[in-house]
Amino acid sequence: MKRTMLWKISVTTAPEAEEAVAELLGSAFGQPVSSYTPAETRQTAVSVYVPKRPDWSRSRRAEFASGLKRIALSGLDVGPGKIALKRIRREDWAESWKRHFKPLVIGSALLLKPGWSRRRPRKGQAVVVLDPGLSFGTGRHPTTAFCLRQLVARRRPGQAQSCLDVGTGSGILALAAARLGYAPVDAFDYDPQSVRVARANARRNGVSAKIWFWRQDLAKLPRRGARKYSLICANLVSNLLLAERERILARLGAGGVLAVAGILKREFAQVQRAFTAAGLRLAASRTEKEWRSGAFARR
Repeated sequence: MKRTMLWKISVTTAPEAEEAVAELLGSAFGQPVSSYTPAETRQTAVSVYVPKRPDWSRSRRAEFASGLKRIALSGLDVGPGKIALKRIRREDWAESWKRHFKPLVIGSALLLKPGWSRRRPRKGQAVVVLDPGLSFGTGRHPTTAFCLRQLVARRRPGQAQSCLDVGTGSGILALAAARLGYAPVDAFDYDPQSVRVARANARRNGVSAKIWFWRQDLAKLPRRGARKYSLICANLVSNLLLAERERILARLGAGGVLAVAGILKREFAQVQRAFTAAGLRLAASRTEKEWRSGAFARR
C-alpha cells in the first residue's frame, strides 16, 4: 500500500451517541477518534484513520453492529448507525479538515487554531495550535468547549493556580491551561496512544516542560491525592464521574473548582446530587444540544 493512502472507518450516528460510539471505535482499533457534525444534516460521523486495511470480515462487522445495539439498549439514540470503510488519500483527508476546522476563540483570553490558519491573536491572547491528525481533539465538542471556558473564567492572572486534566485525550485542555498560566499542569489518560499524542502536541506548542502527562486508569488512582489542584477538568461519562467521585475530589484543593462534562442532560441531576452531597455547590452550568456540563466549587 502506498504511504499516501489511509483507511477510514466511520459510523454515522446521532450526536447523543457520539461519545459512546467513539469509545466503541477507539477500543476496536486502538486509536483516538475524530468526529464531525455538519450543520445541514445534524448527523455525526465518528471516524478512525489507520494506515493499513483493517479486518473487514462479516464477523468483524457483526461485532460493530452488536456494539451499536448495546449502545441503543442503554437508552442512547444511535441514529442511522451506518458503518463504512473507505480508502482515501492523505491529501484528500487533510484538505477536507482544512475546510471544516476553523479557529476557535474562547473569550478574549484564548485562541485555538490549526497550523495553516493565518489568524493572529489579540494582544495578551494565549494561543494553542492543533492540527487535525490521525488522533486529535479540537475543542469543538460542547463538553470540551465548556471546560475551555472554565479554564479562562477561573484564571486569576498573577495568582498561583494549578490544574489537573482527567482523561486528557489530545491534551487540548492541558495545553490551554499551560498557555493561560496555570502551574503546575498535570494530565493523564488510560489510553497510551492519547498520552503520546498529547505529548507531541505539547512539544509543538512549546509547553512540554510545563505539563506532566502520564498513563493512568482513573479507577486505579490512589484514593488519597498528595497534590491538590485549583481546577480539575473531568470530561468523563456520568457513570465514571459517580463511581470515581472520591478519587477525583481527593485532589481538589480548598476553594477549588471541578469542571465536569460529558454528561447527558437527563443524567445531570444525579451527578449534581452526588457532588452536592460531597460538599460542593454548583457554581456554573451550561446546556448545549443534548449535553449539560457543570462547574462545582468547594464550599
